[in-house]
Amino acid sequence: MKEPQGNYKNYEQKKEPKRPVVKNCIRAFLVGGLICVIGQVISMFYMYFFDFTEQTVGNPTIATLIFITMLLTGFGVYDKMAQFAGAGTAVPVTGFGNAVISAAIEHRTEGFVQGVGGNMFKLAGSVILFGVFSAFIIALIKTIISYWSGA
Repeated sequence: MKEPQGNYKNYEQKKEPKRPVVKNCIRAFLVGGLICVIGQVISMFYMYFFDFTEQTVGNPTIATLIFITMLLTGFGVYDKMAQFAGAGTAVPVTGFGNAVISAAIEHRTEGFVQGVGGNMFKLAGSVILFGVFSAFIIALIKTIISYWSGA
């Protein structure tokens, strides 16, 4: 009985197309790096023109990157970038924006409340929940440590 399974596995390995792993890693690195460079340029823009500091520039930069991603997803450009780069577009914060807007676009025919509102955070909701919960736990630990240390 095990012999036919072994034959099928050999057959499957012969027919499976080879994946260009190194090529995919290079693409992901380059596109993800480009997204990070764009984020750095946006940060520098905010610091130079709007008088943000290095400590305060993070939030508007992230919001701008997510907004740009949502626009590019709406126009179909971000999906083409994702097909080319793979994980390079999913790892930065832009992947979050793409996940949110893709679900909203997909379910817009069901209406704004049940379609867009109900499905927009299906994929990204767990990320938001984990982020909020983690921030709460870290703040709680920091508060307890500062209370015990008397600072």
